[in-house]
Amino acid sequence: MKTLLKCLRLIAAGLPLLATAVQGADAYPTKPIRILVGFSPGGSNDIVARLIAPKLSDALGQQVIIDNRPGAGGNIAADTMLRAPADGHTLMICTTGMLSIQPYLQKMTYDPQADIVPVSLIANTPYIALVNAALPVHNVKDLVAYAKANPGKLNFASSGNGTAGHLAGEMLKLRAGIDLVHVPYKGTGQAMTDLLGGQVGLIFDQPISSLPYVKSGKLRVLGVASLHRLQSLPDVPTFAESGVPGFDPVAWTGLCAAKGTPAAVVARLQREVAQVLRQPDIAQRLNQDGMEVIGSTSDKFREFLATDKRKWAGVIKEANITLN
Repeated sequence: MKTLLKCLRLIAAGLPLLATAVQGADAYPTKPIRILVGFSPGGSNDIVARLIAPKLSDALGQQVIIDNRPGAGGNIAADTMLRAPADGHTLMICTTGMLSIQPYLQKMTYDPQADIVPVSLIANTPYIALVNAALPVHNVKDLVAYAKANPGKLNFASSGNGTAGHLAGEMLKLRAGIDLVHVPYKGTGQAMTDLLGGQVGLIFDQPISSLPYVKSGKLRVLGVASLHRLQSLPDVPTFAESGVPGFDPVAWTGLCAAKGTPAAVVARLQREVAQVLRQPDIAQRLNQDGMEVIGSTSDKFREFLATDKRKWAGVIKEANITLN
């Protein structure tokens, strides 16, 4: 009986705390929400943020504002979020480069694992391999055969050293046993311009920015780095289908909060994001842009991050990539 009474007293003592947590989640948000995007307007992460923001605003009853803070690979946005109160009113779009790649290549101003709370993985975007239409390759098998017949002569462009596009090329070199020459640029725009002009032969890019060139016939898409074909490119085989298993460079977009954000607020945000992503118009738009809609829980997002980090860390180590 004494044990039972003790348990009841403990439960009773905890009820006010539970009630406070529930009330906090119900009251949230109490003012406009700011979602920081660490990149310039118009990119894939910015497009995703602006697509879901009005729907989140409707669901949460507060204005959701997109605040672009480009620079330092997203670190400026992260620093801005971490300086704000950790109450869920300042959030951030987090990406592959920010949390899975950069920590292995440079000194960070924050601890990506300890300081950032994963809210929800919004979408995955498998990379696609594209070549100038004049290059005499029409599929992945052609590309591998061409590279082996011309070692060190085929180059590939990226938006910079240490970017996901760069690491995708290094991953293909490792998986297919070929020799490609990396040509880094200061952004995807110039890299794409030179690919269209024939100065470089190959690029690994996200469908959202390259599909118009494919549809116009200026670029040829060879393969998709995914477990299955994309809805937006149903006739393009995966690399695994084409004889190169284990080639899976995927860019992802997620929503993150700062360490210390109440768990109930994180859970509320995750639920609302998942519901937004289930809306047919949102899912259709993302699928058309070559994205795979996810909307995961915070725990599932954290598990995904652990696996994703190991994958990119392995490529960085095996290819001996540094930013020096």
